[in-house]
Amino acid sequence: MSAKGKLALSEDVMEEILKKWASNPMLKPRIAKVTVNMGVGTSGERLQKAVKVLRELTGQEPSIRRAKRTIKEFGIRKREPIAAVVTLRGERAINFLNKALEAVGRRIKASSFDDYGNVSFGITEHIMIPGVKYDPEVGIFGMDVAVTLERPGFRVMRRRVKRSRIPRRHRVSKVEAITFFIKELGVRVI
Repeated sequence: MSAKGKLALSEDVMEEILKKWASNPMLKPRIAKVTVNMGVGTSGERLQKAVKVLRELTGQEPSIRRAKRTIKEFGIRKREPIAAVVTLRGERAINFLNKALEAVGRRIKASSFDDYGNVSFGITEHIMIPGVKYDPEVGIFGMDVAVTLERPGFRVMRRRVKRSRIPRRHRVSKVEAITFFIKELGVRVI
C-alpha cells in the first residue's frame, strides 16, 4: 500500500497471480453470491414499491428485513419492515452483476474491496441499470450491491458433517479480488 492508502497493483503482481491460478484451478476465485439490498427506512407503500422494483430487476422474490431497534429521530420502530434483500447465485448473479457494473460505468474504488475478497458498491438510481425505464408510479430507488468471492472448497466451512475452518492461505485476498474484477469482469479499479 502507498502512503495515501491506495493499493498499488502492478502488472507484475497481476501476472504472478494469473500464473498461480493457471497452475492450480482450486486457487482461482469465483463469484459465490451477489446480495442486493434496498433500504427504504419506512414500511408501507414505499417498501412495497421497492420490493416490486427488486423483483423486476433480479427475477427473484425479495426477503423483507426488519429494524433491529427503535430510532426516534428517523421514525423507525423496532421490528418494523424497512428494507428488501435478494441473494443471487450462479448465472443470475453474474448477469445482474454485469448490469450493475454497467450502471456504475465499470469503475469501482479500491477502498470498496475488503481483505477477504468481498466488494460492495452502490447504485444511486435503479434507472441507471441498462434496460430499466422510469415509471412515475414507482419512483426512483437506490441500492447496495455486495459481491462475495470464494475459492472452490469453501463448502467445507458450511457443510453439516465434518465442518472445518478455511485457513488464511485459502481465503481470497484484496489483491486477488481486484485482479479477478479487472481480468474477468473488465472493471477499472480507481
